[in-house]
Amino acid sequence: MIGAGVSGLSTALALLGRGHAVSVLERGEAGRESSWAGGGILSPLLPWDYAEAVSALALRSMQAFAGWVADVEARSGLAAEYWRCGMRVLDAEAPDAALAWGAAHGLAVEPRADGSLWLPEIAQVRNPRLIAALRAAVLNAGGTLREHCAATGVLSERGRVTAVQTETGTLPADTVVLAAGAWSGLGLAGLVPPPNIRPIRGQMLLFRLEPGALDTILYRRGLYLIPRRDGHLLVGSTLEDAGFDKSTNRDTAARLHAEAAALLPALAKIAPVQHWAGLRPGAPANFPVIDRHPDFENVFVNTGHYRYGVTLAPAAAELLADLIAGKPPALDPTPYRWEAALTRRWTGAL
Repeated sequence: MIGAGVSGLSTALALLGRGHAVSVLERGEAGRESSWAGGGILSPLLPWDYAEAVSALALRSMQAFAGWVADVEARSGLAAEYWRCGMRVLDAEAPDAALAWGAAHGLAVEPRADGSLWLPEIAQVRNPRLIAALRAAVLNAGGTLREHCAATGVLSERGRVTAVQTETGTLPADTVVLAAGAWSGLGLAGLVPPPNIRPIRGQMLLFRLEPGALDTILYRRGLYLIPRRDGHLLVGSTLEDAGFDKSTNRDTAARLHAEAAALLPALAKIAPVQHWAGLRPGAPANFPVIDRHPDFENVFVNTGHYRYGVTLAPAAAELLADLIAGKPPALDPTPYRWEAALTRRWTGAL
C-alpha cells in the first residue's frame, strides 16, 4: 500500500480483514496530509450538485459510516468522535431540486421557515482522531506501517510489478495499491500515474468557543462552520490551484474569519487559534479513480477523492477490495475506471 492517508489506511484495513498481509508505505507520517487537514463532514457539501455516480459512492459510505467507524474504534481502542449533528444549508439555490433529490435518494432534506434547508442525517468525524484510530486498527490487525519511507519506483516483469523501490531499499510485492493522495498524480519510476490528479490547496481556520456555542454544521455559499463537542470550531475552506504549496496567507484568513462571523457573530470578537492548509487529491468533477492499473495486472489505484476522501473511505475501500478479489462489487465500478478518468478534463471552476 503506497500512502497512509484515510484512503490507504481504510483500504489496508479492508484487505487485512480479507486475509491479506499488508505493508503500508508513507512518505511522511500517517494521515498528516489532506486526511488530517480537512473538516470531516461526512457528505458532499451539497450532495444534489454532484454526478449520480459520485452520489452513489458517497451515499453507500454515508449509510455504512456509523458501523464502520464503530468497528475501527473497537479494533483500535480509540475514539474518532463520530457525531450525527446535522447540517443547515443557508441561501440554497434551487431548493425544490434539493428536496426532490433528497426524496429520490432517501436522504432527509427539510425546508425551514427561514428559507434554509435542514439535513438531519449528516454526520461528522474528527479527522485527526479518525486517522489515529485507523492507524492503530491497521497495526492491531497485523498490518505493517513504514513511515518516512517514500516509494520512488517499481520493478516489473512480464506484466506484473515484483517490487517497490523506496529511498531506503527495495521491497518485494505481490500486489501494489497506489493511494498516495495528491502525490498520486506524480507517478513513480516505472509506473504511469492515474490521469488528471493534481493538488488543490484548501486553507482552514480553527476557533475555540464554549462547548455548545454551535451544535450543527452551517453551510453558506461555499463556506462551512463545523463545531466539535469540546467547543473547537473549524471554518473552511478555499479551493486553490497552487501546486504543492501548503503556505497560508493573512488575506485569506481575514476573509474566512469575516464570512464566518457573518454566520456566527460570536466569532467576530475572537482570534483563530490556528490557520493551516492541506492539499486535496483533486480530480475533475470529484470522480475518484478506483481501478486496476492498465499496465500491470497486480497494481491498483484508489485516489482522486478530492474534497471527500473521508466521506468516501468505507465504500472506496470496499470497492477496491472487491476488485482485487475479483468479486462482483456492490456498485457499478465503471464511473471510477481508469478509462473513464482519461475522458474527464479540468474546467475553469475548481
